[in-house]
Amino acid sequence: MNRIVKSLLSLIILISLMSCATTKQVEQPKNFWIDDDYFHQDCVITPQPGDGVIKAKIDGEWKEYKLVTFPDKFMEWNIEKRIETLDRFLNMQPPELAGPHNGIVATYGYERDDSQFKLNNAVKGMGFLPKAEKLPELIALMEETNDSSFVKKLETLRYFYSNVDSLFDLDRQVSLELYSTPEFETQSFLNQMTHPVSTIVYLDIPSYKLKTISRLLHPDDPDLTDYEKLVVRYINDVHSYFHGKFPRDYPAVIYFVSEIYDNSPGRSDAMGRRIVP
Repeated sequence: MNRIVKSLLSLIILISLMSCATTKQVEQPKNFWIDDDYFHQDCVITPQPGDGVIKAKIDGEWKEYKLVTFPDKFMEWNIEKRIETLDRFLNMQPPELAGPHNGIVATYGYERDDSQFKLNNAVKGMGFLPKAEKLPELIALMEETNDSSFVKKLETLRYFYSNVDSLFDLDRQVSLELYSTPEFETQSFLNQMTHPVSTIVYLDIPSYKLKTISRLLHPDDPDLTDYEKLVVRYINDVHSYFHGKFPRDYPAVIYFVSEIYDNSPGRSDAMGRRIVP
């Protein structure tokens, strides 16, 4: 009789273990929004202007990531392509989709309720961010020329790219989070709010990969610093400057660059090798 009882107990334990192993652990939904008005990303601290390190909370632990500057060959490719795009618009030609404007951003961290995966990939419009002391000047310049002709605006943007070394911080890229709202949140948004490591790859030859910490800034967040407020304003202004006025300001994303790789194919010094430590 004891043998039968022991066998039944062993069978019950085995079935319980199998059930635990196969049952999906459902992640509880997170509400990142405050009063359904704005969000505040609390896992990244924006570095002070001039600082070379960013702090981020990854896997529950605060870590420091050193910021690195874009190498000359990255900058030459990036600026040449951007000016070439301005020339195409000036000559009434359609832009190429390849190049530095369209960054392919990979993120990871949150399982949305309509997916079994935490991994995501999305194409984002990318650009440079002015140095802190240059932000007011460039914002004012765009406001002064906002009603100018499209040709005049292209000249202003050419001025930006022709003076990138003196005007911009060369250890970061910026974009906008255009679609996330309290009613609908993109997978990129959820991942970056949860796990702020992002990788950016550019479809082009040469091709580069940036490993970054992504800092999200909502325009209505009352806790934004003066610098962060100017960042949000600049990114929205330069977006509207080229594409036309939008009905509202969108959350901004700063991609702080910590590692750079050359992803160009067919070269022994590239093919995914890290070029900036």
